[in-house]
Amino acid sequence: MAKLILTLDGALLGEHDIDNDALTIGRRPSNDVQIDNLAVSGNHAVVRVLGSDYFLEDLNSTNGTYIDGKPVKKHLLKHGDLIEVGKYQLRFVDESAIAAGNAAEEDFEKTMIIRPAAVQAMTQQPEAAPAVTPEPPPAPQPAPIHETAPQAAKPQDGLPVGHIQVLTGPSAGRELVLNKSLTTLGKPGVQVAVISRRPQGFFITHVEGANQPVVNGASIGVQAHALNDHDVIELAGVKMEFFQAGN
Repeated sequence: MAKLILTLDGALLGEHDIDNDALTIGRRPSNDVQIDNLAVSGNHAVVRVLGSDYFLEDLNSTNGTYIDGKPVKKHLLKHGDLIEVGKYQLRFVDESAIAAGNAAEEDFEKTMIIRPAAVQAMTQQPEAAPAVTPEPPPAPQPAPIHETAPQAAKPQDGLPVGHIQVLTGPSAGRELVLNKSLTTLGKPGVQVAVISRRPQGFFITHVEGANQPVVNGASIGVQAHALNDHDVIELAGVKMEFFQAGN
């Protein structure tokens, strides 16, 4: 099952399951995802399901359809893609990708982490791998996290690099590098949040679950919440610390 999470300026507006062969997006009430805004065409875009794949197609809209800031006509969606329609955002969440990532990181499933564009890399790691890293080096056995983290923290886009260190639970002490545009944290069906990496810094947003994540003892609410160095995040029963590279 996959779904689109509709937001505007970080505020959650709704979730839409993709449970048919096609899900339409547009201003007209007949659309599955109706966005009543003049910047959105009457029939703006559609998500088509072909087997296990999901394709986004722009329907010759006036203002275009964008994926992560780039205009698209037809695009194979992957977990974490951000669709932009006018000023609105639609986050594509593929629960099968989350499940596959959890299976590959069995000893880490109660804390986090599903990384967009990294699921394949995770599934190629040995079952008894001593550590989990976002981008394993090309070696027979993954190196310990403290050795590989400096290599992973070298983005080519000039954006800041962040880290999450697990403080509680069976994975306490594990460290993860936040060098992707979007990182999904949590446990599906319990509590899920995303950390987005932007030029302005890192922001955490609630995605799934009855309760919002807690930062430094206070709920973040429905808006995107800016993270500062050494903030303590509580999510799905696990505490973790956020900090930026070099701090």
